[in-house]
Amino acid sequence: MKKAFSLIELMIVIVIIGVVYTLVITKLHSVNEEQEKLSLKNLKSYMYKQIKDGNSSKLVCEDDCSVCTLYIDQEKRAEIEELIDDSIEVYRYSYSEGLVQQRFKGCFEFEVARDGISDQYIVAFKDKVYDYSEYFKGVKVYDTLQECVDEKEQLIQEVK
Repeated sequence: MKKAFSLIELMIVIVIIGVVYTLVITKLHSVNEEQEKLSLKNLKSYMYKQIKDGNSSKLVCEDDCSVCTLYIDQEKRAEIEELIDDSIEVYRYSYSEGLVQQRFKGCFEFEVARDGISDQYIVAFKDKVYDYSEYFKGVKVYDTLQECVDEKEQLIQEVK
């Protein structure tokens, strides 16, 4: 009568456990990526993650901004609905001129390069202001445009 498992039986069990573990972990990882809902707060990091082997990612919203298209190296990759609407206001901050409103062919465009540098916009949308103007930091969120401008001017005063 056999009292223990053979070495081969134990190795087969370990391989099966390893395969099951790998499948479960990769499935959980893909579920977490899908759950990350795209918003203006995470737009820059989301687009940067989409680049992978490419050189840039660009979001183009046409007409009324109800549908935006994500391009990776000028190749259409995805359509994103209900990210923004036509109430969005986009600015650049200039030391000499202050806030300068930006105009686009469509409703909105935003690009992120492979090195993580994005268009340096200040975006006002639904009672929040999103500052994409810093090169390597995340997006800053303000309650008002004036609050954003005040911080920019304070930085200028510190440099003087």
